[in-house]
Amino acid sequence: MPSTAIAADPVDAPEPQPSATVSRPVLERSGDLLRALAAPVRIAIVLQLCQSACCVHELVDALEVPQPLVSQHLRILKAAGVVAGTRSGREVIYRLVDHHLADIVIAAVSHAGEQQ
Repeated sequence: MPSTAIAADPVDAPEPQPSATVSRPVLERSGDLLRALAAPVRIAIVLQLCQSACCVHELVDALEVPQPLVSQHLRILKAAGVVAGTRSGREVIYRLVDHHLADIVIAAVSHAGEQQ
């Protein structure tokens, strides 16, 4: 089975560490981030925000899901530090905080696509 590597700049990418050398707080934070990403709508939001920053109604149109559902998932992603919002008039424009998380989502989606 082919493996999917996460594209990263070798200069910026830290070496993976065995779990025995990673502190408990880092492991817990990693788990929190992965749980925040672990929903199809949240994955779709992250993929959409990889392309460009969006307001809620743009996400609703692109993902074809109800506005309250998009808002609920954005709250979860924001609480986990995955997305941030900036007010622009009456709208809030959402963007990814860290594109490393996008790499994780893209790798997961690619890997899942290979399994079909």
